[in-house]
Amino acid sequence: MAEPAALGGRVVAAHGRHYDVEIEDGSRRQCYTRGKKAGPAVGDQVRVRPEGRQEGVILDILPRRNLFYRSDAQRSKQFAANIDQLLLVLAPEPEFSDDLMGRALVAAASAAVPALIVLNKADLPGAAAARARLATVESLGTPVLMLSALDTDQVRNLLGPRLQDRLTLLLGQSGMGKSTLLNALVPEALAATQAHSEALGTGRHTTTRTQLYPLPGGGGLIDSPGFQAFGLQHLSAHDIEQGFPEFAEPIAECRFYNCTHRHEPGCGVLAALERGDIRAERHALYMRILAENEAARRY
Repeated sequence: MAEPAALGGRVVAAHGRHYDVEIEDGSRRQCYTRGKKAGPAVGDQVRVRPEGRQEGVILDILPRRNLFYRSDAQRSKQFAANIDQLLLVLAPEPEFSDDLMGRALVAAASAAVPALIVLNKADLPGAAAARARLATVESLGTPVLMLSALDTDQVRNLLGPRLQDRLTLLLGQSGMGKSTLLNALVPEALAATQAHSEALGTGRHTTTRTQLYPLPGGGGLIDSPGFQAFGLQHLSAHDIEQGFPEFAEPIAECRFYNCTHRHEPGCGVLAALERGDIRAERHALYMRILAENEAARRY
């Protein structure tokens, strides 16, 4: 008996090694992969061999425009593929991490994915101070929107036009209000929302799968689990460099073509750091990521 013909589709949800694939005719199949190679990500275009009425095996992942993921010594976590932009959600409570924010923006820049920051919970007393902490990344070209996800009209008016006809990855630490924001944009998502733990000062993971939600009027929003770590061990030294747009001009002044911008004489980046053109905390983040990746390669 001949095997059924392969079908084209897009991965719209991922949980472990289980995937929901929307087939080109609009139907959906619950699919799995064979073997141990890296699986598909939400947003991937795939070829599926049908099994039964609603199942299938993912045969191939078609070429990607991009893949957004994090990685450390133990494992890598794929967030999404073929995205048009990253929407990073931050909040004054629980306090967001400058380090994690910086790493997510480096990952976006290295994948050539534009980023947009939403500072949620703008009605809280600490919102102005949180906004001030974003001045550096905003000056480097990342737009920042302040809003309250509880104000549905505000969310739709301020954020809606920036999401239209684009595939956007929604990313943030636990407790930043991603699920509330998703509910405001896609009411039928009915995402589980949960107050963050006052005792721990951190959010609880409320999203356990990565899922694509179509937006009214066009475009899509990919919701992903909150994170408390963001390793970048898949990036080369050059990739990391590309994640710091303020390095671009000073690098042209470096005396050595293989300058690491840490201690070399005649380094344009270190000269810019000394002049105050590059912020010390940004250069420190660059050094941390570079050191982590070098240590991982040694072992």
